[in-house]
Amino acid sequence: MHNKAERLKRANPALKANVAPELAHRVPPGQTVTERFPILHEGPVPQYDLNTWTLRVFGEVEEEKVFTYEQLMALPQTTQTNDIHCVTRWSKLDTTWTGVRVADLLPLLGVKPEAKHVMIHADHDYETNMPLADFAREDVLLAHSFDGEPLTDKHGWPLRLVVPHLYFWKSAKWIRGIEFMKEDRPGFWEQNGFHNYADPFKEQRYSGDDFDLPEDEWHGKDFD
Repeated sequence: MHNKAERLKRANPALKANVAPELAHRVPPGQTVTERFPILHEGPVPQYDLNTWTLRVFGEVEEEKVFTYEQLMALPQTTQTNDIHCVTRWSKLDTTWTGVRVADLLPLLGVKPEAKHVMIHADHDYETNMPLADFAREDVLLAHSFDGEPLTDKHGWPLRLVVPHLYFWKSAKWIRGIEFMKEDRPGFWEQNGFHNYADPFKEQRYSGDDFDLPEDEWHGKDFD
């Protein structure tokens, strides 16, 4: 996994795409708009039994909670349409997701006032961090469906995070835990040279300014 981060750092800059003028305000610098949905992940695709699958909430909360899939599905469901942007230079516009808004879930969690940051835990041994203020935004979703159909295994079934305003590595697939924290700490890619915050419109791809932009290596990946 570490080799991928190093390879992306060393990659030659890709050509910037020509974007229709009416879409330019929606596409961050250095991105290519695609109709495809590229599939990028590290390690094998997990397999789950929904009878035993759980989502754990812990850390700076009044009491640790564990949600079953059935309990999450019983909460209010939201369908929303967002543009998404991957650090490997593709953007996909008008993607439609269904799931539980984090803003609707938070009042049930007993988050302590001291909590300022969140770590998302996912299979296999993946973590990614963000400020609680970003996690709590109205458009951040715990998604179980895409375009009206359940997520495929490769896109994060049964549950993934969707954080539209940050590069898509923050939208972790196969999430299993939400940890509320007093202090920030870097997740997996953030420890391996990727930017801690990851605003695509500021091209916050890497932790330093001495790295090139990545190649369009997503062209060679599987896609839907």
